[in-house]
Parts: sequence; structure tokens; C-alpha cells
Amino acid sequence: MEQAGIGWIAAIFIGGIAGWLAEKVTRSNMGLLANIILGMIGAGVAAWLFGLLGIRMQGGWLGYLVAGFVGACFLIFVTRLFYPTRWRA
Repeated sequence: MEQAGIGWIAAIFIGGIAGWLAEKVTRSNMGLLANIILGMIGAGVAAWLFGLLGIRMQGGWLGYLVAGFVGACFLIFVTRLFYPTRWRA
């Protein structure tokens, strides 16, 4: 997040958007707080995974949004592996 050049308020806002987008794509049914948490944690997870693959995210806010979206989708997928009946529409 520090490398993206955004603050905590922007991270919460962007994380909420990324989590909401992931919720719509994966057809989950979560609330606002879960979307924000998934988006923020997802951005960290995606940045770590992208680093392992040698992919560097650029673009500040947009890069953070993309990483948050990819990471949130990944977290939803992993959650569904362990709890298959939760968070489904």
C-alpha cells in the first residue's frame, strides 16, 4: 500500500470497491465490511502472489484496485474450498 502512494482512507475506499467487484463476479453475498476487508487483504495477498510470479503492479490507485480485485477473488475461492455453502447468493 505504501508503494502505491495511497493512504488508509483511500485504501479502505479502494478495498471496498475491489471487494464489491469481486463479490459481483464470484456471485457471493457479503456485506460492506466484508467487501472492504477482502479488498484490502486481497490487495496484499495479490501483491505477494504477483511478486512470487515476477509481476510488478504499477499504476497507484488503479494498480491497487486490480490487485485488490484479484486478491479478493482468490480469497473468496479459497474460502469456498473450506466452506462451500457460505457466501452464496
